[in-house]
Amino acid sequence: MESMRMKTVSHRRRISFTALLLLVLAISLSTRVSGSIDESGNRVIEARTGQDLIWVVQLSDLHFSVHHPERAIDFKNIVGPALSLINPSLVFITGDLTDGKSKDMLTMKQNEDEWLEYESVMQDVVKRSGLNKTIFYDLRGNHDSFGVPAVGSSVDFFSKYSINGQMGRKENVNAVTVETSERKHLFVGVDTTMRIGLRGPTNLFGHPTDELLSSLDSHLSQWDNQSTKPVTKISFGHFPLSFSALSHSQKSLKHVFLKHSVSAYLCGHLHSKFGKNLKRHHHSGGISLSDNDLFQLNMRQSSAESTENCSFGALPAAEFWEWEMGDWRKNRAMRIMAIDRGHVSYIDLDFKSKSQKTIILPTFPLDSRFMSTSFARHKYECQHMISSSYDAIRSIVFSHSLILEVVARVYDSSPGFDNLVMEAPMRKHGDDSSSSSGATFFSLPWNYRAFEDPLPDRYWLQIEVTDIKGRSTLSEMRPFSINGLSSKVSWTWNEFRVMGFQWAALYYPVLWSALCCLFLVFLIPKCIIIVFKKQYTLKKFIAKKGPITLVLWILQDLCRIPVVWFGYMAYLLYLIFFPWFSGEVFTESGNRTYMTIMGWVVTSSGTDRKHEYIGQPDVMVLVIPHVVFVVIPSVLVVCCLVAEREMYKDYIRTVSGKKEDDHDWGRKKRSQSHSLLFSNKRLIRKSLLMASLALYWKHFKNCWALARAYEMNVVHFPGYSLVVPLLLLYVIWKTQKVA
Repeated sequence: MESMRMKTVSHRRRISFTALLLLVLAISLSTRVSGSIDESGNRVIEARTGQDLIWVVQLSDLHFSVHHPERAIDFKNIVGPALSLINPSLVFITGDLTDGKSKDMLTMKQNEDEWLEYESVMQDVVKRSGLNKTIFYDLRGNHDSFGVPAVGSSVDFFSKYSINGQMGRKENVNAVTVETSERKHLFVGVDTTMRIGLRGPTNLFGHPTDELLSSLDSHLSQWDNQSTKPVTKISFGHFPLSFSALSHSQKSLKHVFLKHSVSAYLCGHLHSKFGKNLKRHHHSGGISLSDNDLFQLNMRQSSAESTENCSFGALPAAEFWEWEMGDWRKNRAMRIMAIDRGHVSYIDLDFKSKSQKTIILPTFPLDSRFMSTSFARHKYECQHMISSSYDAIRSIVFSHSLILEVVARVYDSSPGFDNLVMEAPMRKHGDDSSSSSGATFFSLPWNYRAFEDPLPDRYWLQIEVTDIKGRSTLSEMRPFSINGLSSKVSWTWNEFRVMGFQWAALYYPVLWSALCCLFLVFLIPKCIIIVFKKQYTLKKFIAKKGPITLVLWILQDLCRIPVVWFGYMAYLLYLIFFPWFSGEVFTESGNRTYMTIMGWVVTSSGTDRKHEYIGQPDVMVLVIPHVVFVVIPSVLVVCCLVAEREMYKDYIRTVSGKKEDDHDWGRKKRSQSHSLLFSNKRLIRKSLLMASLALYWKHFKNCWALARAYEMNVVHFPGYSLVVPLLLLYVIWKTQKVA
């Protein structure tokens, strides 16, 4: 009995020791994150760096796909170890976690296998990174809402498999604060995906509601009256503002961001295929054709000469940066963003082209192309700055190997890039907790006033790091302006068309402009015939040459073919007032609905069962291409066919001597010139027939893509698919005859 009692006591001691060990492990893990919920319900994380410095990681557009397993495999093998090295305070994954596309990329709906893979990969990444799962924030992208009729439905896999869903973050707006001894850093994530998720391609835009904007406003202001420390505000989401619609009250995310002077908005969605400079500086002003900006010509609007008002309490115009990042899908991109004493900087990493043995992130001075702000310029010119934030060049270095030397170099570009004006070693800052993870902070005191200059890109900074293995790594050269001036960077055409236009605001102006032009094409010549009794013919055009006479002659000839005139007029009215087609818009089949130029018509799930339009302006990806690239070209081809027939008839009459003025010299000259183009071969007509075939092929591809996307056949969209081809075919047949 005594021995049994001794064994029981020993067993209990082992259990107690094991429990204590688990408790210590849990405490140490939570201490690494140092998260807490304050009395106001705000989540706060204590920074681990021991300085007024934090950094976070952003990933976007993962597009895990059952057809492309390498995306998830690379993510598992690369991101976990990279996060272990970087050891960020937070990790943001800004949408499009899964792909939701068929192998031919035409059918777009949810696939649970992709979500199971995402859940498994993220569990492995969290484990290999050594980070706490609670610091990961993943957002829903448009691909993650393809065919999801409502949040919480059976196909809403985001709520089931995402980290946000598993952590109980069910709201569209989530906030977290990272706090240092000197500053608070507020991060607010916003999910603006469709409330009712349609299948693609008509699921392309963010749709903030008034309720969401109110919640965003509340979260961004949570520290305004509570904190004695300065607050740096960052927001993150999936959609760029150029692909975000307005709310019911015509408000936008931009209004809220400007109101709270956020430092930056981090987003994804566009991928890297449109360019590397998908960045935009927003401010309260600029080119505006209405209450909402329709376009912006450059990355940032050119500002006037400095007219800073340095009186007490005066501040510059509200502003913020929008930084779209590349995708993981094809480019294996990752972003590290740092906030150093209020200065926000970042570096985009490319894991596709090279492995990242050593990562250099300069945190001050800032890149004058993509990071400088008018607020920094205001602070400098008005001397409202903390001198300690300007008195050193600073950088974070991430490396698995021991760093032997870090050297900062400043180049003066006025005579050329070979003019080195400063070179000095940087000093490592103490052995804080971040150093053990591979992140080390370096600084170099300098006389910053020696680099004041009216040119924003005269001075360029580069940092070289040498590790214990003798490997040398150079940072990208970046221009800087101590006095806060901004270098001008112009978008390429591809960058401009996705970042410079406010597409949601442009949908109806573009659509109605195109439709009005088409109506005028058919109505003006008809009115001239009926009201003004004027006839324009080829003979009149030959007698009185001019572009107006030419156009009116061709259009009046078109109006003299009743089937074509009434056919196009009826078709244009059909496009405006009637459904274009019906299709399956949700992942689960059996709920067919129809689409108009105002969106898809769905029935609400409430007791009143109201019909409502959703997917506006998303339907523009179908509406505008059909009107601009199918209907308008078909009208042009029809006009050219009609004109060619009349010219050919004139040629036939000329060469056969059927005209009354047989001995007219002008007739003979015209016959000679026409013979080159209007002989029996009718080369112009053949070229127009080739153009018609190209148009048929374009239209057929559009119809096939729609049929695959929304499970349709010709019965479900007869008007859209058949009218234009039949009208064009009729004109081809009609213009073949010359009698």
